[in-house]
Amino acid sequence: MSTKVEKSEDEWRAILSREQFRVIRQKGTERAGTGEYDKHSEAGVYNCAACSTPLYKSTTKFNSGCGWPAFFDAIPGAVTRHVDSSWGMERTEIVCTACGGHLGHVFKGEKFDTPTDERHCVNSVSLTFENGDGTEK
Repeated sequence: MSTKVEKSEDEWRAILSREQFRVIRQKGTERAGTGEYDKHSEAGVYNCAACSTPLYKSTTKFNSGCGWPAFFDAIPGAVTRHVDSSWGMERTEIVCTACGGHLGHVFKGEKFDTPTDERHCVNSVSLTFENGDGTEK
C-alpha cells in the first residue's frame, strides 16, 4: 500500500497549479469536456497529480460520454470513498488514499457494459499519465 503523503496547504500550493489546487485540495470540478484525459486512450497508468501514486490502469478506462475520464475500477487500495452531501444530494466522493486529494465521484448502477457497473468520474487535472513504457506524459 502507498505511503501517506502529508503537506501543508502552502506546500501543496507550491507544487500544484492553481487549477490543480482548486480541484485536488479544495474539492472543485473542472468543466466537462475540457480535461486532457477525457478522450485519452493510450496504454499505461494514471497517477495522482499531487503525489504520483498509481490510481487507475488504462485497461479500466472507458468512454462514458460524461465529459470526464471514466474508469470502472481503481488499483486496489489506491482510492478511498467518502460520502459527499454537498450540492443538496448524496454522492460518493473518491480521493487518493495516499494524499487525500480529491479525484471526483463514483456513480453506480448506470448500466454501462463494465464488470463493476460503476463509473469513477475523475477530473483530468487530478491525474498524470505514465505510458506503457514508463514515461510520464
